[in-house]
Amino acid sequence: MNAHLLQAALLAWSPGLRVTRAQGDCAAVLHRPAEELLDRPLHLALGISPERARELDARAREDRRAVEFISSELGSEDATPLRLALGMDEGEASACVQNLNVLLEGAPPVQISRLSSSLSHEIRNPLSSVKMAVQTLARNTGLSDRDRRRLTIANREIRTMERMLWLLSEYGRDTTPNIDAHVLRSVIQEATGMVAPELAERRIEVRVDEEAELPRVRVDPNRLRPVLAQVLLNVAMGRPEDSPVEVTLRRGSPGRVLMVLKDPAAALPPEENGTLFEPFGSRLARGAGLSLAALRRVMMGQGGDVAAEGSAEPGMVFTLTFAT
Repeated sequence: MNAHLLQAALLAWSPGLRVTRAQGDCAAVLHRPAEELLDRPLHLALGISPERARELDARAREDRRAVEFISSELGSEDATPLRLALGMDEGEASACVQNLNVLLEGAPPVQISRLSSSLSHEIRNPLSSVKMAVQTLARNTGLSDRDRRRLTIANREIRTMERMLWLLSEYGRDTTPNIDAHVLRSVIQEATGMVAPELAERRIEVRVDEEAELPRVRVDPNRLRPVLAQVLLNVAMGRPEDSPVEVTLRRGSPGRVLMVLKDPAAALPPEENGTLFEPFGSRLARGAGLSLAALRRVMMGQGGDVAAEGSAEPGMVFTLTFAT
């Protein structure tokens, strides 16, 4: 592997979590030359906590070529998003590390659009085959309870990948939306249905409190539903089991309808105030760091907007503004 051409760094480490090999473009990816990384504790080399380093080591030693996204502190003021492909290499735990800021730096929108469209198409087809195979296996009545649990997990992760592809596709899409008047409550219910299995696992209900006689909003529901579904799921994942996700619909300024989504568990670190809606700009944006960025892009492309209020203390409020 030519890590320089891939704009990547290859790290390998010992069972004691010290770097034994550092190759590739370490200076650009990890802000240190390779020779300074050797024999350095893994958590310091990656700019993460020791606990997170142990988790990554365990994933690498499973040798399943798992991919992890981490928020790294590499000496700069802002957190750095890193993508790690984990596995075993020459008998050692290792990771191919890419700095997502470096990969996206200077990329014009048309390049992002073409890349996202191509990746979504190329990944979606084999993923559909995997999904069909898993669902076929699940119909086997002779499976043990343990195997059924494994297939349940596989189905859940397939759905997660499908949502990530939707976010990637929507963030990069530059076609004109098909806008029409729709009942906002119905669009929210349809978005909730897209993540119904995940909500059911945690016994979480999305409750909508709607002001009387709200006008219809002008949206493209096919493009809004998947990004809204991911944001609703993000909020739900931070809630205790058997607790509701609360959504309020009400009138805003003339010609506007507001959707207010409360996230009692989330906190907005001061350093993320200016990057909350940027790709990979916030730890709140799950789904490969694109959920909030994709939501804002879709909302603005349909004549609306999204804003967030929060602080370092738990409790945030997202306000989506729709045109009528």
